[in-house]
Amino acid sequence: MNTAGARTYDSRNRAASAAETGRRILQATLDLFMEGPLADVTLKEVAGRAGVTVQTVIRRFGDRMELIHATAEFASTEVAAQRGAAPPGDVPAAVDNLLDHYETTGALALKLLAEEETSPVLAEITEGGRRIHREWCERVFAPFLADGCLPDGVDRKRRLAQFVALCDVYAWKLLRLDAGLSRDQVAQCLLEMLEPFTRSP
Repeated sequence: MNTAGARTYDSRNRAASAAETGRRILQATLDLFMEGPLADVTLKEVAGRAGVTVQTVIRRFGDRMELIHATAEFASTEVAAQRGAAPPGDVPAAVDNLLDHYETTGALALKLLAEEETSPVLAEITEGGRRIHREWCERVFAPFLADGCLPDGVDRKRRLAQFVALCDVYAWKLLRLDAGLSRDQVAQCLLEMLEPFTRSP
């Protein structure tokens, strides 16, 4: 029997199991936050939702504040990876990427924004979200922000701010949730609003 191989296999299994446990704990924290205020999210509730003990949560993530920070990093990493798939200069693909994001995490983003003034942790999370969104706009609309592509009298800072505003989660909320438009209708609206800023010279 190859005992070295068996040990390696067992080690990989334990690592995979530990990673899955960590993911369940982070997802449970996110889910509980979606159901109520962040102040009501306790280690006991997180452990129960994730199917582990409180001691397991503490051993993996430390105290409650450290768990919240880890959850924020977990969510931000997923957002950055998803948003990073949008190719620069392809406006329909950028809008599709944006709506994929908002359809799955838009409600969470709106809840974070609604509660950001109640907690320094939430304020830090939302500020990071704004930074990711601005960097996304700067990257995907780069060809329309380049020197020589902007009309006379339009500076880059103002045009970038317009892209940021048009693609903001609140624009999605107004169109998708408040107006009750379908995803395809929201996509068409965004393309129509972006067209004056992205048409060929």
